[in-house]
Amino acid sequence: MGLYFIPIIILGFLILVSGIFTVKQQTSAIVERFGKFLSIRNSGLHFKIPVFDRIAGRINLKIQQLDVLVETKTKDDVFVRLKISVQFQVIKEKVYDAFYKLENPHDQITSYVFDVVRAEVPKMKLDDVFERKDDIAIAVKQELNEAMVNYGYDIIKTLVTDIDPDLQVKEAMNRINAAEREKVAAEYEAEAERIKIVAKARAEAESKRLQGQGIADQRREIARGLEESVDVLNNVGINSQEASALIVVTQHYDTLQSIGEETNSNLILLPNSPQAGSDMLNNMIASFTASNQIGEEMKKQNAKKGLGGKKPDA
Repeated sequence: MGLYFIPIIILGFLILVSGIFTVKQQTSAIVERFGKFLSIRNSGLHFKIPVFDRIAGRINLKIQQLDVLVETKTKDDVFVRLKISVQFQVIKEKVYDAFYKLENPHDQITSYVFDVVRAEVPKMKLDDVFERKDDIAIAVKQELNEAMVNYGYDIIKTLVTDIDPDLQVKEAMNRINAAEREKVAAEYEAEAERIKIVAKARAEAESKRLQGQGIADQRREIARGLEESVDVLNNVGINSQEASALIVVTQHYDTLQSIGEETNSNLILLPNSPQAGSDMLNNMIASFTASNQIGEEMKKQNAKKGLGGKKPDA
């Protein structure tokens, strides 16, 4: 007789164990009795009547994310694909509604996302879609909140995580961006070249100015030296004309000597006879005399014109 009680004891133990169950953290279990809702069990160790009660399902109370890809057309007839990320959570106080009112909450959320995006994006141009993606996300969140709260779901946040235009449009946008960047680069290069040219011109102008100043200083010193030489020669009894002739001849031979010292100089033909210095001096004196005569004649003519324009005194 004792052998017959062993299977009964084992069966009773298994039935008793089947009435014990646990619920994980951030999870709720739905218990039914004979197919009718009995209770909602939260995290921890729980008991149910074996055979009569059963766990109909479990609800995840964590924040979940659903990614929805929506393809639509913008106001300027550009097809674009948007990726909408919806973060949602079951309201703990509405676990019954979340479990019994919706068969598939993901499909329900996806339908509302499609509806809102295809109503908002066709009102915008492609550039506006990129600039106002936050507005699209807010519109989706408001619509989902109003609809899903009745089913026990809370929409935490919606994000437009990707905007992907048609391939040809994307290539055209890349070409436009590249052209804009090349334009800016060309403007910078032109400005840099202009600055270089201006700086070079200023440097050349300054160089010319300094060169002219140097030549003027050189000539001034030469004139001063000649003046001093004439004074020295006058002091030893040589008159001004003879002193001038001597200086011209000296300068003439100094020039020939300096040319001869240059080994790489080109062939230059200059008069080197003893009369050359005297001829140069006579030519200079004749030029100065003629210039003075012309100047005196011009002064007389100007004086006559001045007198002819005045009325005689009464």
